[in-house]
Amino acid sequence: MGLKTGQDYPAGPQVPPSGRQYRIRSGRQAAVLTEVGGALRDYRLDERALIDGYGEDEMCTGARGQSLIPWPNRIRGGNYEWGGRQLQLDLSEPDKAGAIHGLTRWRNWHAVGYGAERVSFTCTLHPCPGWEWVLECRLDYLLDDDGLSVRTTTTNRSGTPCPYGTGAHPYLSTGAPVIDADLAQVPAETYLPVDDAGIPTGRESVEGTQYDLRSLQELGSRRIDVAYTDLVRDPDGRARVRLLSSRRPSGVELWADEGYSYLEIFTGDTLHQRHRRRTGLGVEPMTCAPDAFNSGEGLVRLEPGQTHTASWGITPAP
Repeated sequence: MGLKTGQDYPAGPQVPPSGRQYRIRSGRQAAVLTEVGGALRDYRLDERALIDGYGEDEMCTGARGQSLIPWPNRIRGGNYEWGGRQLQLDLSEPDKAGAIHGLTRWRNWHAVGYGAERVSFTCTLHPCPGWEWVLECRLDYLLDDDGLSVRTTTTNRSGTPCPYGTGAHPYLSTGAPVIDADLAQVPAETYLPVDDAGIPTGRESVEGTQYDLRSLQELGSRRIDVAYTDLVRDPDGRARVRLLSSRRPSGVELWADEGYSYLEIFTGDTLHQRHRRRTGLGVEPMTCAPDAFNSGEGLVRLEPGQTHTASWGITPAP
């Protein structure tokens, strides 16, 4: 099917909080992407939710389904040094006195290609307080027999190198009201313990800790909000996180290609919206560690004209 561009707002006086809605479908699968943030709002197999998303009449909360550019996770104090200069970002997480999840997730993204099974968005990030570069950003969503795939492509259109990282923030769901009885598997050997501001303080083996999910285990009452690394990959180069129901034959997998070396796992215990706590498992593929603008861990130095691409996806499990 040929691609078409754009989609009108629904008829009526009101505009959805997340802007234009782009619905794609392949067989039994259906997903909804949004103008605001180029975000994944909903993804289903038949009527079974595969992510813990949000309604068309709601504003996104907890970064649900958003893409995170030009950094995922947190920057301590919102400040960092680059090119011998100190830069200060707005504090988008004031309770932790930090900057969180980049600069593009609340911007309007332009749909440049829209078809039955796919939609592509572009957004140009211009300089703003604490950020001095121009990035051309693109998100490509595709539904096919293998599930949903998401490719993030970013090019530095400035005359100087810039720091760069990206990530995504879906919450996986088995359809259960809470995740406590779900079974999870995270193929990672190492986790990054954090301080009260959510900033890593080192690296630790998962062996013997509550963070060891290398084998499929019930989540139970575990409270997790840390990044994992030293990912164990399948022969195709992908690392796969599984979330399965312990009560019925349903589940979901998130895969991340070799562009992503970190996975943040978040059980949602600290969400401001109490009724959304532990209703889905945040599984966040990240190209770099939290606070990478300061630590340099996993950080990309994106040269003028250079392009960075990374892909992740979600696959329904029977």
